[in-house]
Amino acid sequence: MQIDLNADLGEGAGNDEALLGLVSSANIACGWHAGDAKTMRECARWAVANGVAIGAHPSFPDRENFGRSTMHLPPEEIYAGVLYQIGALAAIVKGEGGQLAHVKPHGQLYNQAVKDPVLADAIVAAVKAFDPGLKFFGLAGSGMIAAAERAGLQAVEEVFADRGYMPDGSLVPRSQPGALIEDEEQSLGQTLSLVREHQVTAIDGSTVAVNAQSVCLHGDGAHALAFARRIRDRLTAEGIAIRAH
Repeated sequence: MQIDLNADLGEGAGNDEALLGLVSSANIACGWHAGDAKTMRECARWAVANGVAIGAHPSFPDRENFGRSTMHLPPEEIYAGVLYQIGALAAIVKGEGGQLAHVKPHGQLYNQAVKDPVLADAIVAAVKAFDPGLKFFGLAGSGMIAAAERAGLQAVEEVFADRGYMPDGSLVPRSQPGALIEDEEQSLGQTLSLVREHQVTAIDGSTVAVNAQSVCLHGDGAHALAFARRIRDRLTAEGIAIRAH
């Protein structure tokens, strides 16, 4: 059994280099919600040095709110913005001797694309236009995964160690109680359930089937690094290999 561990990096948390020694995939912010060219280059260099698969983490143009504001932009604008962000990071990664492997939308762009097929198709079209060999990370079982598969991209179904789940398999909105799991033991238990049994307990107590191919570890929490080590050590102890797709 194996699983990919991914983390969102280049967002100012200050522990990117250390996290890159623990994960197998990195999603690097492309400047629209966080990060800049210097940060992107540092993260790319560290990822290459650690043999970590590098992904672009494009966002809505929303630095003021860390990419977490709801926005309703025309599909052409989404397409152009995603293409622009992927291209910027890909150039930096190439300059550091690496190669872009995947794309994972950030924040509200990700959340809206889960349920908005027009938005999902625009994002996926930009990814495919840039490089049809890129993998696409999206919420497991969501419309984003379906959009990627329709476009002929390799979709990677993502799950979350520290986010609450709704009965339909979507994430609990950050504005609602139960969105973030603060208890490390609960997060660890949820991760093992997702990876080993492909299921998760939703906030109403129901069991939801989930195809877990990559686990997202948020890098911006107070104890992100220690928790990442705990998850990696526990998975390894259970005989589960940590490996990028």
